[in-house]
Amino acid sequence: MTQKTAVMICGHGSRDVGAVDEFNQLSGHLKQRLPDFDVESGFLEFAKPVIRTGLEALKACGAERIVAVPGMLFAAGHVKNDLPSELHEFGHENPEIDLIFGRELAVEARLLDAARERIEEAERAAATRMDRKDTLLMAVGRGTNDPDANSNVSKVARMLWEGMGFGWAEVSYSGVAYPLVDEGLKKAVQLGYRRIIVFPYFLFTGILVRRIYDWTDEVAAANPDTEFLKAGYLNDHPNVVDCFVDRVQEALQGGNAMNCGLCKYRERIVGYEKDIGAPQAGHHHHVRGIGTDHDHDHHHHDEE
Repeated sequence: MTQKTAVMICGHGSRDVGAVDEFNQLSGHLKQRLPDFDVESGFLEFAKPVIRTGLEALKACGAERIVAVPGMLFAAGHVKNDLPSELHEFGHENPEIDLIFGRELAVEARLLDAARERIEEAERAAATRMDRKDTLLMAVGRGTNDPDANSNVSKVARMLWEGMGFGWAEVSYSGVAYPLVDEGLKKAVQLGYRRIIVFPYFLFTGILVRRIYDWTDEVAAANPDTEFLKAGYLNDHPNVVDCFVDRVQEALQGGNAMNCGLCKYRERIVGYEKDIGAPQAGHHHHVRGIGTDHDHDHHHHDEE
């Protein structure tokens, strides 16, 4: 007998209402694309519903097998620790339900195509035309304490650099990792390119994306001889939706292996030797479901 299968989309969560709305919009696309499954979504931190609420809803619908897919680009602490911790807790209390954890989106050809389109949109909207050999691409990642995840941003930058024919490319981060965007842009200006395109390799808007754009405006104001363009983030590009659907199918077909070759928890990585074998433990219990800025009617200035 075939198990009744459901899908849980696990979002990061944000204090920013716009970020939550965009995630929910993406979740709506996935429900349309996966009509044979009950689909729920939830957030790891801040926003509601929390992941546990979504899992309980699927259980109430009679789910016998749940595919949980991380709504995140790269496998850093959230994918390696926090989400597994949430699922382990639910699975321990519900041993009759078969839980399958899907992999992150990772570096994907279709996501690179989506990134190219976002960059091209910014170029078309510019007031002037500029040869790409005179353009520097600044690819911006979220920034984590996981060197493997951070290095993926460099790979994305390199592939867009070569694939689109930019004169140069640099990488910076919105937080945690270095260089941060403001410092990265100040150094990039010194290379002398006539145009710099700032591209946040993010799924959704939020505090961090606004911070990236604000930093760009500040550096642009101090360097009027350089043209700065702010490209859009990935959002619900059709290729993003396609990749999420593929992650569900991979999990069901057994081709769901995460690339662990450079995982600091499994391999001895230079500078991170103390992390090898560390237990998988969640770190977001204190902010689980506490709400967005709209709920609290005030604004925060730290990380999402």
